[in-house]
Amino acid sequence: MGKRVVVVGAGYSGILAAKKLAKKFKKDPEVSITIIDRNPFSTMLTELHEVAAGRVDEYSIRMDLKKIFAGRNVNVKLDTVQKIDFDKKIVEGANESYEYDYVVIAAGSKPTFFGIEGAKENTFTLWSYDDAVRLRDHINDVFVKASQEPNLEKRRFLLTFYVVGAGFTGVEMMGELAEYVPVLCDKFSIDPSDVTMVEVDAMPRTVMTLPEKLANKVQNRLEKMGVQIKLNAKVIKVTEDAIHLDINGNIEENLVHTVIWTAGIESTDITAQSGTELEAAQRGGRIETDQYLRAKGREDVYVIGDNTYFVLEGEERPLPQMVENAEQSGGLVAKNIAEQIRGGKNLTAYKPAFHGTMVCIGGRWGTANIKLGKVEFNLVSFFAMFAKHMMNCVYFLQVLGWNKVFSYLKHEIFTIRNRRSFVGGNFSNRTPSFLLFPLRVWLGAVWLFEGIKKVNEGWLAGDPKLSGFFGGAQQWYDSLLGAGGADINAGSSVIGKVVEATQAATTTVVNAGASVVNGAGKIAADVTAGATGAADAVAGATGSGGGEAAGSVLLHWNFLNIIQPIFVTGKPLLESGLEDFAFKIDFNLMTWFVNDVIIPNPQLQVFMQTMVVVMEIGIGLALIVGLFTTLAAGMSVVLQVMFLMTTGLYLNTVWMVVAGIALIFGGNTLSLDYWVMPKLKKWWSGIPFVKKWYIYHD
Repeated sequence: MGKRVVVVGAGYSGILAAKKLAKKFKKDPEVSITIIDRNPFSTMLTELHEVAAGRVDEYSIRMDLKKIFAGRNVNVKLDTVQKIDFDKKIVEGANESYEYDYVVIAAGSKPTFFGIEGAKENTFTLWSYDDAVRLRDHINDVFVKASQEPNLEKRRFLLTFYVVGAGFTGVEMMGELAEYVPVLCDKFSIDPSDVTMVEVDAMPRTVMTLPEKLANKVQNRLEKMGVQIKLNAKVIKVTEDAIHLDINGNIEENLVHTVIWTAGIESTDITAQSGTELEAAQRGGRIETDQYLRAKGREDVYVIGDNTYFVLEGEERPLPQMVENAEQSGGLVAKNIAEQIRGGKNLTAYKPAFHGTMVCIGGRWGTANIKLGKVEFNLVSFFAMFAKHMMNCVYFLQVLGWNKVFSYLKHEIFTIRNRRSFVGGNFSNRTPSFLLFPLRVWLGAVWLFEGIKKVNEGWLAGDPKLSGFFGGAQQWYDSLLGAGGADINAGSSVIGKVVEATQAATTTVVNAGASVVNGAGKIAADVTAGATGAADAVAGATGSGGGEAAGSVLLHWNFLNIIQPIFVTGKPLLESGLEDFAFKIDFNLMTWFVNDVIIPNPQLQVFMQTMVVVMEIGIGLALIVGLFTTLAAGMSVVLQVMFLMTTGLYLNTVWMVVAGIALIFGGNTLSLDYWVMPKLKKWWSGIPFVKKWYIYHD
């Protein structure tokens, strides 16, 4: 009979434990893994304050369990665990029972009220997805009511907020609220002076786990945002409209409409119950474990995350109830269970490496204490916020891959409103995307024109064209670089004229009434530039025109003979227009590929030039009708970069690079993508390996 592992709880630690176990036994059908949670999703508990204060929507902090475990040997069960029978090895849920050989208790925590009168009944907690949504709706409702209240005293009462607890959750919630209040005041035409925000804690300073210097910075930041700080203040009673505090023996009653409770946590009921039955219960309902994170006296019961009570060697306090402990304990337990299932006895002791703590006061400012081995340093403001987002992305990569990382960055940076981000609103998509429609169509028309022109010039006729295409341009650059800025005949205002003129000398009759546009995408500028004939262009390119030096080398750097940026003009500097300035990045690998691989092989030349024509026409059509716009815009940029490293680009065509970048994520409106992409996305996300490796975008 196979082995059965049951994980109780789908929080930070439970998810990682189940995923790592599934990876270890992905080829062993005899091992079954079940994870049980009362919600069909996992919640980013560290981001609850962002939802509560309206910075991000509630869906940004939840991750669907079926998506997380798609394609993996993990059974996701939506159930509420009511009891664990350790003698019969059965987890009893409200809907069904689950037999196990090994059980992992990762049930998380819940708020604790320390027996304070009225605290549970008259406060808002912030420890679950539902808590955050409920509090957000309440805050908005309060401002709506206050905006309609003519009585100043009643309005100020409605707009009085207390946060009890100045630990991580408390100061982050208060910081987020303080950042949100000006937005709401502006929205509902409320005088900000009518709002009162008070942070309360029984300790002598905020965030006791931070170094005192950083804790003081947190307090200063909150006070700067208009928050009153009351320390050494014990809450003794909470009523429907007041909070009673004991501040150094002085009892005061403060009228308040909203009290948010973040004063502490304790293990969930199932954990506390299990600890009692195992005779391993400790303070706060946590379960005492050995060094392998097995419950005291048991070899088949593991405890991870907030539920673990274990004092590391040399420490006085038990493991901290923080995310990093949850992540590392989940991984260790998966490793030890796998060792036991395989019959081994070499279990790994838990020796976590914690890398510090960080706290964010709103979306723009934070502070962090970083520990890397024996090195310890502090970060504040931008750098602390950057570190926080990076750490979140690392976790998301483990849980839901790049899919969640992109979603997270979208909500935190790219769609943020009211500049509530550490980069402000600089990267937020505030421009209506339909305004990019003309740009998309025009860029597509340019590419289509280029492709059709090449067809008319015989690029699909089977004759090699690339030797002239690349060689003529290179001759022009060499003539300038070799002469140190020698005169170039006045006719050579475009690299493309050089290229096409070279071809004209051997294979093509050039229409004297039309300007020649190079394959790098130049059209309109050359038509209006009054270009001279092809013969003069060739003469200018080769230096045989007989004129005096007029071109200039403005920049030519050589980085280790690997990359050479080149910036030149084909006319005297003061007479040059955008169509005369050319820029090229000579990359030796690309140069080798062109000169030693493509040019000597006529068949390869024909294949490559055919691909160029197909790509130009394909990109053009796709952009014009708006089909696969992101891919087409990306390929437009790639093709321009290829030209940049081979023939170079004139400055009057650089707009095509910029336009391609702008359209990658913003050119899908008024397009076929509007109808096609939702259906394609649905089909794609249903493919098993796509779901397993999270290579889709929600």
